[in-house]
Amino acid sequence: MRKNWMNATNKTLLLFFAAVLFAATPAMAKTVKVDIHCVEKDVEIDNKGTKFPAWTFGGTLPGPVVRVTEGDLVDFTLVNDEANGHSHSMDFHAAKVDVLEEFDVVKPGSKKNYKFEAKYPGVFMYHCGANNMAQHIAKGMYGIIIVDPKEGFTKNYPKPDREYVLVQSQYFPDSGDAMAIVDNVGSTGSLINGKIFHYDPLHGAGSARTLESKPGELVRIFFVNANVNEAAAFHPIGNVWARVYQNGNPKNVLYGMQTYNVAVSEADTFDIYSPADRVTHNAYVDHNMKAAHHGAITIMTNSDEADPKMGKGDNILPR
Repeated sequence: MRKNWMNATNKTLLLFFAAVLFAATPAMAKTVKVDIHCVEKDVEIDNKGTKFPAWTFGGTLPGPVVRVTEGDLVDFTLVNDEANGHSHSMDFHAAKVDVLEEFDVVKPGSKKNYKFEAKYPGVFMYHCGANNMAQHIAKGMYGIIIVDPKEGFTKNYPKPDREYVLVQSQYFPDSGDAMAIVDNVGSTGSLINGKIFHYDPLHGAGSARTLESKPGELVRIFFVNANVNEAAAFHPIGNVWARVYQNGNPKNVLYGMQTYNVAVSEADTFDIYSPADRVTHNAYVDHNMKAAHHGAITIMTNSDEADPKMGKGDNILPR
């Protein structure tokens, strides 16, 4: 009897320690293939259908979301389609490489492959670095790469109920004047994920979409300032950022922030909870009033009727 009890106890202990070790084991590094095509095409930059002659990664503003885990090897190929009229390149802010080699320009009809290890967790901008860099970014060649921490979720970096990507950028209608863009002359609007008042039916003519969550849920915002020249004072009207992760790194955490200044080309992660007992709305804005009044307002609707697919999977950047 005693022997059976000891055997059962030993098995329980072994299972317990195995579970602890398994839970503590970091995610295994892997190779992630990422292929992006440069596409020069007209895109709509507001909800009224205004067309803009853009240069894009993958045909959209911003380019596709790239998501990997800390320690992964990113096997990247940039393809500059033959139909394009300009050379382009790819500058991943998450990469440690040779700027004269990996970030070199790719002519139309050519492609370039390089690899880098995603060594640091966080959220990073990517963009075209071809000359004139300011013009290429203003034309639409920018996006986001999220590097999830290998440790996964923790007490200080809890699992969110929903995630959203918001990429802010300046709109220069005369995008052919490269030096005016460099000098910050001629910017007339602020784009959120490629459109003026993209998720704001209150101010954006033709907009019928907001971001959605249920009351009390933890929503995580991955925010990128892809402006050419201006910082963004990211603020939640009617709420407070519960946590701000500088550069998206879980080790760089600030608590209870009303507004956080995001520098040009910087990206940060923002956690927020709505009240759990009623329907509410928040507005995520650039508190630089020029930017807000020209497009940098995003409405979040917190309702029990929230679409269960919004802010999850492929819907973290609603098109």
